[in-house]
Amino acid sequence: AVAEGPKPWSGVPPGLVDLDPEPESRVEGGGQAVPTSAREHGDLSRLRSSSLEIREKEIREKGSEILREQLDAAKRELKLKDKECERLSQVRNQLEQELEELTASLFEEAHKMVREANVKQAAAEKQLKEAQGKIDVLQAEVTALKTLVLTSTPSSPNRQLHPQLQPSGTRGAYKHVGGHIRNKSASVSVCPVLCFFFCLQMDSVLYAEFLMWREHPSLDRSSAFLSRIYREDIGPCLSFTRSELSQLVQSAVENNSLTIEPVAMSALPMVKASAIEKCALSGVSRLCRHRIKLGDKGSYYYISPSSRARITAVCNFFTYIRYIQQGLVRHDAEQMFWEVMRLRREMTVAKLGFYLTDQG
Repeated sequence: AVAEGPKPWSGVPPGLVDLDPEPESRVEGGGQAVPTSAREHGDLSRLRSSSLEIREKEIREKGSEILREQLDAAKRELKLKDKECERLSQVRNQLEQELEELTASLFEEAHKMVREANVKQAAAEKQLKEAQGKIDVLQAEVTALKTLVLTSTPSSPNRQLHPQLQPSGTRGAYKHVGGHIRNKSASVSVCPVLCFFFCLQMDSVLYAEFLMWREHPSLDRSSAFLSRIYREDIGPCLSFTRSELSQLVQSAVENNSLTIEPVAMSALPMVKASAIEKCALSGVSRLCRHRIKLGDKGSYYYISPSSRARITAVCNFFTYIRYIQQGLVRHDAEQMFWEVMRLRREMTVAKLGFYLTDQG
């Protein structure tokens, strides 16, 4: 046996495998080095491949561990988000419930206020109707007194105004007339306050025209309501002898630009006698204690008491329908209609020449 000498240093510590060894050679009989066999080379290749697989497996396990940690963190964060969403949902439900309770409370309070307002309005309307009834009674009494005054003349005195003209057998005691007490003493004469109650029956045609006008109130005379009043009341009432001035007066009344003012007694001596003794509208010789002005820059025209009464009656009618147009009248339709009829009656009475003097 041939003794082998010491092996040369391969650069790999004992116990470790060199993954890239130098090919070994063995010495044969001729003394030449021969490379290792293919089997040994294959073993080295398998060792290298196994080492790579182990390294890849470690890398995969480490990556999987990192991904698991990230997944766990995401799950924890998602769980926190779910808890937050649940809390916010509870807050929202609580707010919705409080809002519904507040809305119901507000609606209940609003209905309560409406009911109280309706009760107060009904009471106010009742009081208004009672007051209107009293006013109607007083107006009827005033109208009765006007009628008595107008129908009493020196040639034919009204015996109710002059009780001393009654036969002696009917005087001397208290007598009820229209709900009031009158002393029939020959030495004392008290003017009675008579109360006339009119029987009213509504004209269906006039009322229908008024209701149609009331839906869209205006001063346009094309409506059936105003067209009739212009034709039957306003036109005849403002139809004077001086037709041109009459048209100007009617236009001023329609435009609400007419002014009526009394003539100061101290100024009468300074005015021409012809101006205050003759009416500018009718041409009749009367003492004119009033004058009218058409617009802001017009001249003054002196008018008689009768002409003043006719103009005033028309002005009162226009004032009332303007109030209706502006929504200032709070009466129902029937009360408005009867007030319009009363104003039409005033125009008719004034047109026929009846009027009250300042002294009356």
